[in-house]
Amino acid sequence: MLPSHVTIVEVGPRDGLQNEKQPVDAAHKIELVHRLQAAGLREIEVTSYVSPKWVPQMADNAQVMAGIRRAPGVRYSVLVPNMKGLEAALAGGAATRPDEVVVFGAASEAFSRRNINCGIDESIERFAPVVAAAHDAGLKVRGAISCALGCPYQGEVGADAVEHVVRLMKGIGVDHVGVADTIGVGTPRKVQAALERALKHYPLAEVSGHFHDTYGQALANIYACLEIGLHHFDTSVAGLGGCPYAKGATGNVATEDVVFMLNGLGVATGIDLDRLVDAGAFISDVLGRPPVSRVGRAVLAKRVPA
Repeated sequence: MLPSHVTIVEVGPRDGLQNEKQPVDAAHKIELVHRLQAAGLREIEVTSYVSPKWVPQMADNAQVMAGIRRAPGVRYSVLVPNMKGLEAALAGGAATRPDEVVVFGAASEAFSRRNINCGIDESIERFAPVVAAAHDAGLKVRGAISCALGCPYQGEVGADAVEHVVRLMKGIGVDHVGVADTIGVGTPRKVQAALERALKHYPLAEVSGHFHDTYGQALANIYACLEIGLHHFDTSVAGLGGCPYAKGATGNVATEDVVFMLNGLGVATGIDLDRLVDAGAFISDVLGRPPVSRVGRAVLAKRVPA
């Protein structure tokens, strides 16, 4: 039996836009958040507090957070790579303060060493003081586990490796853990195996899935998660966010496509699909290209007079 309700964490404003080479104005990012919350999204990952040297697209993080008209019942999260990032996220006081912060680690030793020059255990341990400080500030902490189904450097990543990172995150006090198929190579049974390892250590309400559609498996993988009761997923409006390890491939699964599938299954999301499509069309126009979302394109095409 499938869950009756699914919570969508909209990651388009942060994960979706961060790799865009063309600068996106803060005003457009703020407008995107406003459109998303108007469509019914209640969990929105807004920005990241990383060095502008590494991610110039997120240099306006404080400006974006300060510019949002906060809606009742919406949780706004930001990614922080270290203590400096957390301090920056808290520096503006109530005007820019997030409700939740996201920390991250990889399930692939090769990926961890290649990207941040240290092994998995050390990378997670570095977040221990960040988690503690976030809790002291009254913030929830979400942990993202990248490359949980495969790695561009080492290839296959097994469920044991996923469980190892889950244990580490649990050990430093992370409240919620997300299992991410960063390069989109996961298939339904492998996804279930990985998520079941996370569910050995966290309750169902504190485990989520994050899928890329590089090989066209994202919706199938989400359905496989629904089969085991999972009801928390990251998605990205208009399919924002290409996969940096597969040239020309799509990245994050589109929020519109996931909501359309869930509507068809009779699973509630609280999201208005038409307004969501409008939000996707808005940011796609800003970027000067059509939405990646198939549902978004189909709905928009139906609106055009014959």
